[in-house]
Amino acid sequence: MGTPKSPRFYAAVAVLALDSILVAVVIYRVPYTKIDWDAYMSQVTGFLDGERNYEALEGDTGPLVYPAGFLYIYSGIQYLTAGAVFPAQILFGLLYVINLGLVLWIYTRTEVVPIWGLMLLMLSKRIHSIFVLRLFNDCIATALTHASIVLFLKKRWYLGLTVFSIAVSVKMNVLLYAPPLLLLLLKSLSVGGVITAISCAAVVQLLLGLPFLLESPMAYISRSFNLGRVFIHFWSVNFKFVPEKYFVSKAFAVTLLTLHLVLLFVFTKYKWLKHEKAGGIKLLDKKGKPELASNHILTVLYTGNFIGIVCARSLHYQFYSWYFYTLPYLLWKTTYPTPMRLVLFAVIEVCWNIYPSNVWSSVSLLICHLVLLYGLWIAPTEYPYVKQVAKKSKVR
Repeated sequence: MGTPKSPRFYAAVAVLALDSILVAVVIYRVPYTKIDWDAYMSQVTGFLDGERNYEALEGDTGPLVYPAGFLYIYSGIQYLTAGAVFPAQILFGLLYVINLGLVLWIYTRTEVVPIWGLMLLMLSKRIHSIFVLRLFNDCIATALTHASIVLFLKKRWYLGLTVFSIAVSVKMNVLLYAPPLLLLLLKSLSVGGVITAISCAAVVQLLLGLPFLLESPMAYISRSFNLGRVFIHFWSVNFKFVPEKYFVSKAFAVTLLTLHLVLLFVFTKYKWLKHEKAGGIKLLDKKGKPELASNHILTVLYTGNFIGIVCARSLHYQFYSWYFYTLPYLLWKTTYPTPMRLVLFAVIEVCWNIYPSNVWSSVSLLICHLVLLYGLWIAPTEYPYVKQVAKKSKVR
């Protein structure tokens, strides 16, 4: 993490060490809350007993709705823990520390967030709960996503796409990163390279899902990649102020999807491609493309994912893990004064810790999201490439 013996490196190590101790305390002192663990184990047991039809794999919370990577990973967890909660908490505690280590490595590759700001990454009560008191599969998908981002920063695009695809196979929300990631691929690789990278990701999905595709392809695809799934209004943290009859309506879903696509288009054209004189389409013709700067990679990925979060119809409590670790970076990419950044960070955290969520908490969360998104829109746009970066001035 960072250059050895640099202040940022030592700060990252200190945060990792302190949070490791905190995780151990949480595991040993805070009671476990059963939510999805028994359902996970039931679904895994059905798979291990030989069932390959996704429509027959269910738990006490309903049918299996995650891709095949989820089953393989939780089968391994069941083998290691015999299905017992406490050893699973220890495993997830290790996962938490590994994930935080990956995040700190990412943050030490840029100087956007001040050194003291790294401490924010260990201050979320909800994130600790999601990892070691709930054992959600979101935790595994999040850690794999951060591992793929590490590889992207190292310009290991093919391997990164492979790991990214494995993350998708655990939980489909990782696809929120797909549109900005495609843009980065077009900026970095030739047409053949982009096709190869995407093919690596597709092969992973095919191989992992093959046993289920051979048994009942429609059942597997419709259950594990259901883009039209409607979440229960009660559990939503955002848009709780929208009456349930409108919340579950197709019109509301289409409106949010349209807004999502429009925001991605606007940010792509006016922010992420601002320095490419040739324009987005002609990116396909460029050869010998210059190396992308780490700041640009993170800005595009994190902002693209955040746009998806803003436009998500329903965010359940475990979904906070999808974007919490990006918040310090995104807040410091804005030009807001530091006190305002900290207030936004704190209010977002408070909103995610109010249970059950209510009209005021969901409105507050939406306002914070929109304020942050606006701050990202008006922020200076960094020069995207390593070459000549020192010669280019920031532009709005």
